[in-house]
Amino acid sequence: MALPGEVSKPEALEAREVSFVSDGDSLEGYLARPRPPGSYAGLIVVHEIFGVNDHIRDVTRRFAHAGFIALAPNLFSRAGKVDLSQMDKARAVAFSVSDAQVVRDLEAAATFLRAQPGASGKVGCIGFCFGGREALLLACNSDKLDAAVDCWGGFLASATPTEKTTAGRPTPVMEMTGRLSCPLLAVFGAEDRNPSPADAAELRARLEKAGKNFTVKVFENAGHAFFADYRPNYREAAAFEFWRDAVAFLREHLR
Repeated sequence: MALPGEVSKPEALEAREVSFVSDGDSLEGYLARPRPPGSYAGLIVVHEIFGVNDHIRDVTRRFAHAGFIALAPNLFSRAGKVDLSQMDKARAVAFSVSDAQVVRDLEAAATFLRAQPGASGKVGCIGFCFGGREALLLACNSDKLDAAVDCWGGFLASATPTEKTTAGRPTPVMEMTGRLSCPLLAVFGAEDRNPSPADAAELRARLEKAGKNFTVKVFENAGHAFFADYRPNYREAAAFEFWRDAVAFLREHLR
């Protein structure tokens, strides 16, 4: 199976498990970076609801291979060891992390990246599924980003499948978009239901009204998580096109 951005020269990368501090807590993370000396932008890679698994580590290495210092922070670090392979358990953990905490943790991740040797000072954020929502959340609630990519982040207009808001998610992310602080690429699948094409249209309308710098792209013949090559959702043609779009967008705004 062909993979977009596949690492052809692993010897050109350094990759390791790391930790960084947020709100006095030690959070886990996976860091990958180019081995040659140079100046590189930082990139936060926000995991799916299944956590920092082998796929997310691989994607983090792919972005390092593309020329970024990439960090995948574990936003579920405080939950300890939880079986995230089961959707009900994964959702329970995800919904237990407040939006305010996510913003602070991702800001700490950005600070960690800017402190890395060879860091250019520019930092972007890309997130997938659960992480796509969190990337957009950060871009609308922080000035620490230079670019953001929301990859099919669900629950943009509600907190959970049954609640519009919760104590931890008091405002739908869709309603925060007027505060977007950096260029945004938002990616959707035409066959997805959460987020749906209607969500994509609403996001586009809100961002246009607010005069923001953004691109909303809906991929035909693709559903949720079409980039996740370890899941049956994977769609090779869309995944390769998405990868080209995302890397080009990040290079343009983080150079």
